[in-house]
Amino acid sequence: MTYKIQRHKSITKRKSNSKRKWIFYLISLVLLLFVAIGIYKFRDGFLYYLGFKTNKNIATLSKEERKLADIRIYEVLHKHDDKAIGFDVSEYQSKIDWEQTYHIDEAFELSFVFIRATAGKNKIDTRFKENWKGAKERQIIRGAYHYYRPNENSLEQAENFITTVKLQKGDLPPVLDIEKLPKSQSIDSLKVGLRRWLKKVEKHYKVKPIIYSGESYYTDFLKKEFSDYPLWIANYNFWRNDLESDWLFWQFTEKAQIQGIEGMVDINIFNGDTNKLLLKCIR
Repeated sequence: MTYKIQRHKSITKRKSNSKRKWIFYLISLVLLLFVAIGIYKFRDGFLYYLGFKTNKNIATLSKEERKLADIRIYEVLHKHDDKAIGFDVSEYQSKIDWEQTYHIDEAFELSFVFIRATAGKNKIDTRFKENWKGAKERQIIRGAYHYYRPNENSLEQAENFITTVKLQKGDLPPVLDIEKLPKSQSIDSLKVGLRRWLKKVEKHYKVKPIIYSGESYYTDFLKKEFSDYPLWIANYNFWRNDLESDWLFWQFTEKAQIQGIEGMVDINIFNGDTNKLLLKCIR
């Protein structure tokens, strides 16, 4: 009797172990599948990195992080090589050698740049004037943006931008950069302020401004009321490879390297080629 019980326990234990092994194998298979999909999805980027990249690195990223960033950047740009590619800068990029800012890794031409002009009701970017002039001399399509501070007067912020930025023929429309939620007012009050800024700036420049925001922020708080404005969306999702049809610009990374600029830079893709981009400029 004891022997039968022990034998039964032994068989049960073997079945349990076998079941755990199958679960382990299944999980391992799923993980390997995800890895394989990832490698296939970014195969051009991996091949590019293995074949052509050097050991250049920057202090803010580890070597592995730098490698992954370069792979993603190459893969996305390679997929959209029929579209206009650009970047955006502010005083945080320090002094820029504009004569060096023609390509990313000598493979992708840079056609446009957005430059921070102002923030809030009284902040002027300390390098806006030199960047604005440098971009003009570089003969790259340029645009200026305002960083909106939700807890400051919207009309004073619009006036700050208007006083600072003198748009010319061939420049991109003005941009309102909204990323933060208000601390001392409601979302409805924020929307009223944004609308006032947009209306005042549009009246002054005679062109509809572009709204820049993160995809989640825009979807959650702005889409319902502001879908009639051109969009510049930030989305750094590693698995996203394409723009939505209603995105005018897509900022897909903040980790690019451009010759002539210290540190990391945001890269943007326009939803069309350079000829279509020129049609969006002030005439």
